[in-house]
Order: sequence, then structure tokens, then C-alpha cells
Amino acid sequence: MRFLFSALVTGALTLSALTAQAGTKTEDILDHHVLPGMQKLAENATALDAAARADCTAENAALRAAYGTAFDAWIAVSHLRFGPAETQARGFSLAFWPDTRGMTPKTLRSMIAGEDPVVETAEGFATVSIAGRGFYALELLLYDPETVTLGSETYRCALTRAITGDIAVTAADLSRDWQDNYAGLMRAPGPDGPYQSDAEVLQEFFKALTTGLEINADLRLGRPMGQVGKPRPLRAEARRSGRSLHHVVVSLTALRDLAARLAVGEADLAARLDHAFDIALDRAAKLDDPVFAGVATPQGRLRVEVLQQAIAAIRTEASQNLGPALGVAAGFNSLDGD
Repeated sequence: MRFLFSALVTGALTLSALTAQAGTKTEDILDHHVLPGMQKLAENATALDAAARADCTAENAALRAAYGTAFDAWIAVSHLRFGPAETQARGFSLAFWPDTRGMTPKTLRSMIAGEDPVVETAEGFATVSIAGRGFYALELLLYDPETVTLGSETYRCALTRAITGDIAVTAADLSRDWQDNYAGLMRAPGPDGPYQSDAEVLQEFFKALTTGLEINADLRLGRPMGQVGKPRPLRAEARRSGRSLHHVVVSLTALRDLAARLAVGEADLAARLDHAFDIALDRAAKLDDPVFAGVATPQGRLRVEVLQQAIAAIRTEASQNLGPALGVAAGFNSLDGD
């Protein structure tokens, strides 16, 4: 009986320690990964809108630079696809991709051809299809040779400013929702919130990590790679602005930070994850193929495939070791299909 009592006490203390550790990790991830990232996105989106107000011409260097900085800020938090990003479809409003049916160019062409007055107010533009909003729509207006000559320059300018204004509002709402509402729900899980325990909160962040890795491997790399003998380089993300490989690097850097925070307290595991990210980022740095045009050749495709395999190795390490260490599993995500 004494042994049983001792075992029960030890088990309770272990569970209490694990719960406390989970809560500490949640605080760290929110305070040093999520909230600063969302705030940076909001600030850079505001700066992007200001640049468009100052000069909306597609070739303007300051506008393009502000676009790149704001887009980087989005990519760095784009793996956080739950909660505030789902509310009012904010995530898709900022970044509708992949656009498998070419809806973004179709939507923009229609608006420009008809000089749709919906661009005149922020409230009106918020009703536009997500295909006509966000960073990918703006990319066409700034970098696509066909789009930058459509219709009148006056209307294209108005549309550009409508999009940047909408990005700024959406990013600010996203950041505010995290700061004022959702972070608190994750800090204090319970029966009345979306998470019942600290373990469920960590599972959400673990899912964000594995989904982010999956997006890089299967979409950002997989789509332009296509099938063997059937490459699809024109499917590369943000190829018009030359950002395809850059997005992989920005995303992996952010995911590395999240993985490190999830692995706190597991020194060997943390070191293995860090090494796996090192390998992937080193291969990305050596690729020298900014829009994955090289997938059109067997040798070029192989080089991208090597990067894809490095990202897959991170996913394997996370799934086989980090998840069990946290006591969680990735679960389903939006890429799993029906």
C-alpha cells in the first residue's frame, strides 16, 4: 500500500511538472514568436499602405520594397493558420494561394475592365472575393507585365491602394485579435474556451509547425516540381516578383524558431532539430534558383528535390520525436483533404 501511495504521488508530481512546463512553453511561444510576429506584420502592412498612398505606380522602388518587407512578415507567421487567421477568412484575404484555377488574374481583369467602384471605400473592398485581395493580387499589379498595362493607370492606382489599405486593416485586425483575445485563451485553457488543457495548446503549435513544413515541401517546392518528366515551373509561388525560394527560406527560419521553443527542455532533440534546419537552409542557400525555373531540367529538378528531402527530414524528426516528447500528435490539417 505504501508503494502504491508513493507511486501515485510521484505520478501526480510528474503530471504537475509536465503541465507547468507546457504552460511555460505556451507563454514563451506567444510572447516571443506569435505576438511579435503579428505586430511586425501589422506595422509593415501599414508601411506598405503608406508607400502606395505616396506613389502607386507599379515600378516605384519604394512601393516594391515595402511590398517585399510586408510579404516577408506575412510568410513568417503564415504557419499560424488557426484562430484569428480563420476569423473572417483573414489568412486567405491576405494570401490566397495556391490559386489552382487562376481566379486572381481573372478577378483583377474583371475589376479593371469594368472599373468596379468597389475600390472607392474600405468597406466596399472588404466584400471583394479573396482572389482579388491580398499579397498575391498586389503582386500581379506590381510585377505582372500584362496586368500592369490593363485599363487606365488611374484605376489601377485606385485598385492598388484599395488592396494595400485592405491588407493593412486585415493585418491590424489579426494582430489585435491575437493580443486582446486569442493569446489569453491559449494562456488559460479551460472548458469554456477552444482549448481544454495546456497539452491541447501545444498540440496546436505542433500542428502549425508540421503544417508549415508540409506547405514548404509539398506546395512551395512540390507544385513547381510537378511530376517526373512533367515539371510545372510556372506554378512556383510569387515567381513574378522573384520570391519563390525566398519564401521557403523565410518560412523555414520562422519554423526553426517555433521548433526550438517547442523543444525546450529536450537538449538532444533540440540539437537534432536545429541541425536538420541547418541542412535545409544550407541547401536552400546553395540552390541559386530563385523561382525554381531549374525544375525544367533533370539536374535542376534533382537539386530542388534534395531541398525537399531535407525539409521532409525535419518533418520526420518532429513527428517521430518532438510530438511524443510533447505528448501530442499533429492531427489533421487543411492540406489533408476530405
